[in-house]
Amino acid sequence: MTIRVVLAEDSVLLREGLLRLLSETGFEVAEACPDGDSFLKAVEAHRPDLVIVDVRMPPTFTDEGVRAALVVRHQYPQIAVVVLSQYVEENYATELFAARSRGIGYLLKDRVADVSDFAEALRRVAEGGTALDPEVVAQLFSRATRKDPLARLTPREREVLGLMAEGRSNTAIAANLVIGEGAVEKHVSSIFGKLDLPPAAQDHRRVLAVLRWLGQEA
Repeated sequence: MTIRVVLAEDSVLLREGLLRLLSETGFEVAEACPDGDSFLKAVEAHRPDLVIVDVRMPPTFTDEGVRAALVVRHQYPQIAVVVLSQYVEENYATELFAARSRGIGYLLKDRVADVSDFAEALRRVAEGGTALDPEVVAQLFSRATRKDPLARLTPREREVLGLMAEGRSNTAIAANLVIGEGAVEKHVSSIFGKLDLPPAAQDHRRVLAVLRWLGQEA
């Protein structure tokens, strides 16, 4: 299935580069916009599967992009959202993940250079998963490990939770840590227990664990 995208990026060079990258990796770009206002109009007109938004947009280049992304999250919950940022901005990352726990990604622009990983992250988010940049994970982890109940996690469980925050599957986590999938499943189960996340039909426990890690109320 082709994934339809609306893109919001004020830099002409990066916007054109993303258009080419998306086209070459099998995505369909319905519209590419230079600012938040035109982006929201394009979302209303095209109702895409996925939007990709720069954090800082005209006119003030502060948080117009992330604010527009939050509007999409609330008004069109079926649309997946990936936010691109030049730097790690913890408040924006946590706000986006707190708004809704599925179909959300926060990636640094440097990640675009690794085309296959970037395209994989976009598809994962479009399918309802998550993608949190490893650099964001590292900074949030250094802050969050000072908070309970995260202090109860073992070093290996913290590694597993960090990879979960990046949106990795158990298979990918096992390959990354060079351990068996059964061991990963045991670590994930232990994490859920230590974070007080019992099975529930309406909850995505992997994402709730990440939200707990980010210091948000689940």
